[in-house]
Amino acid sequence: MTTKTIRKIVRIDEEKCNGCGICVPACAEGALQIINGKAKLINEAYCDGLGACLGECPQGAITIEERAAEEFDEEATKLHLEKENHTAEGLPCGCPSATVTQFEKREVTGEAPIEGTSQLSRLSHWPVQLTLVPPTAPFLQGADLVLAADCVPFAYARFHHDFIKGHALLVACPKLDDFQAHLKKLTEILGNSSVKSLTVVHMEVPCCSGLVHMAIQAMKLAGKDIPLKEVTIGIKGDLKP
Repeated sequence: MTTKTIRKIVRIDEEKCNGCGICVPACAEGALQIINGKAKLINEAYCDGLGACLGECPQGAITIEERAAEEFDEEATKLHLEKENHTAEGLPCGCPSATVTQFEKREVTGEAPIEGTSQLSRLSHWPVQLTLVPPTAPFLQGADLVLAADCVPFAYARFHHDFIKGHALLVACPKLDDFQAHLKKLTEILGNSSVKSLTVVHMEVPCCSGLVHMAIQAMKLAGKDIPLKEVTIGIKGDLKP
């Protein structure tokens, strides 16, 4: 039987929480995850009650309360973090999707789409999913990097022309994907490559802004100071000021 004691522990107000995921990497113990669109305390024993995540929540949904809870277990937390890091490693299955490929540059004449004709892709490499891209991928070296939310290319019609042309591309979702694994990978990418600039393109919905927080924290962890630009796309496909 688990012994509980009166101690300080985080409390999440689900009415205020919008699932942005910003609190997840702020918890060094890995006690928080986004589940069904809301931040959740996955195990009381992983929460030390110090509240490092409080100041990161833009909605004020996280507070510290004093109640009966499992004692903070430092050893269990360490094992939990080791397991999470192991799970986040690259896929060992030899999946073709993880094979790094660079494409020959293709010149596209004429910028305006012509009805009834096909337009060439501006994508210069594969893969693009952040999970699958190795930190030492050659297309990252000296690149102007675009980190785009999954939904952006579907919403913004000129995505290839405005954001892929002349850029390396990474794609991720800050809400539905493993935020901590993505943060770790992006930190490794910035630390192991000579990326010249980073542009984060995300949707206007609140949860999507977590991608910007991910980029800022990854730059800080990697010790990189490179130009960072944020671009917001409206749900109707328009560029937001």
